[in-house]
Amino acid sequence: MVVADVNQRADSIPAMAALLLAEHPGDLLLAGCSMGGMLAMEAARQAPRRVRGLALLGTSARPDTPALIALRTQAIAEFAAGRVEMLLRANAMFAFHPAHAPRLVENYIAMVMRAGADGLIRQNRAVMARPDLRPHLGAIACPTLVVAGLNAQLTPPECAHELAGGIPGAQLQLLPECGHMLTWEQPQAVTTALVDWLAA
Repeated sequence: MVVADVNQRADSIPAMAALLLAEHPGDLLLAGCSMGGMLAMEAARQAPRRVRGLALLGTSARPDTPALIALRTQAIAEFAAGRVEMLLRANAMFAFHPAHAPRLVENYIAMVMRAGADGLIRQNRAVMARPDLRPHLGAIACPTLVVAGLNAQLTPPECAHELAGGIPGAQLQLLPECGHMLTWEQPQAVTTALVDWLAA
């Protein structure tokens, strides 16, 4: 297993996918959460014969809406002004189901803070400008697992249903009492889903 860091070295989802494919030759099984899932789908679009499996966790094929673009633009301005932690503390609860937020929010904020303002700005700009991948879902021919939190606000369940409905043969699993940060909130359930998918 390799954890790719291309999100720190490219400025768009297509460029990140191209870098990932260039640095990891041969057939690939790709698993990605949130932005990582967007990157995995774009890699499958660019190199459909090389991507042999996809695990898409808490992600979406949709482009940002105008409202989301406005929110991200405002967030970028706050990050650039040095108000990273303030903004994170105001919004971190939206990433979690209420049952998990109290024990996870502080670690989540610390993790995001490590990306730094420049990294957060770059990532938000890349997500804002990402292509609409919905027209390409039907061309994905590899085994695909879609997992999402049933209570996710940032990537709600309809995004997962859209992925599973658009990708031929995709498996869908929705996790109860789970928000957007499913690998943190329900790690055992996610691990079991991934292990079962790999074994199939």
